[in-house]
Amino acid sequence: MKTVGIICPVYQEEEVIDLFHERLTSAIKDLSARYSFKILYVVDPSPDRTEEILASLSRRDPNIGVLVLSRRFGHQVALTAGMDHCDADALIMLDTDLQHPPELIPELLSRHEEGADVVQTLRQDSSGRSWFERVTSGWFYALLARFSTIDLQPGAADYRLLSRRVVEIFREQIREQNQFVRGMVRWVGFRAVYVPFECKSREGGQSKYGITKLVNFAIQGIFSFSKIPLRLATFFGAVAALVGFVYGVFVVVQYFIGPLIVPGWTSLLALVAFLGGVQLIFMGVIGEYIGLIFDEVKSRPLYLIDRAYGHVNRQAGTR
Repeated sequence: MKTVGIICPVYQEEEVIDLFHERLTSAIKDLSARYSFKILYVVDPSPDRTEEILASLSRRDPNIGVLVLSRRFGHQVALTAGMDHCDADALIMLDTDLQHPPELIPELLSRHEEGADVVQTLRQDSSGRSWFERVTSGWFYALLARFSTIDLQPGAADYRLLSRRVVEIFREQIREQNQFVRGMVRWVGFRAVYVPFECKSREGGQSKYGITKLVNFAIQGIFSFSKIPLRLATFFGAVAALVGFVYGVFVVVQYFIGPLIVPGWTSLLALVAFLGGVQLIFMGVIGEYIGLIFDEVKSRPLYLIDRAYGHVNRQAGTR
């Protein structure tokens, strides 16, 4: 019998966690004859009763484990912690806000049985998503496709199935400090198939991704997989140098063949301000890359574990 691990990152979901668990167990109930399921909740410490509720669930069901991190490390690191501490033939990861429907799990397993190492879900636009969310999501995937070296499908969500050999690569080889899991899953390669789903409205609570976090997430994704922003700096620098050279030639020629035209201070000031702004922007771009390097060379562990409930392998590496 194959073992299947289900990784569920959690932060401040006391309003929906019971309903999510009920739907999750209902979705996998008919598959228990073919698979042995392990459910691992990875909790970023919450100021509500989320941990208390999950601890109670783990006492009633030996197949449930709860891993509580020492502080809030974020959604992407929680997924990595789940991969480290849940040993199974295949791992499924999904969010607990019920926007990732657990009822899709049988189809993910079916596609895996057909030979896929990665079964990636693709979120489809629905009436439950605001106009702002749809537009910004479209921009994100368009920018990533334009500037990165990976072919990330529009709508790719952190709801997927990974085979054991893909998970072992994440455990042993991919330990980047700035985790962008959906991009790294695509980078790993292997046979991947895609399953669309309609993203429903949240059953309760509020989204933990505000505008600032979404922007940071997009920047992290682009800078983790692309050198194009640096090359743009070179391009703009070359263009500015060429324009300056051509203008210099024009001034010299004008000096010899006609009256010298003294440019106005307004145009000169505008040009200096423009070039100064471009320089500052690309200094920021370079700073982003230096920041990524700085995070890597410190070699800190990706996360720390505070406590655990139920059956959890706490000895797995956190490097």
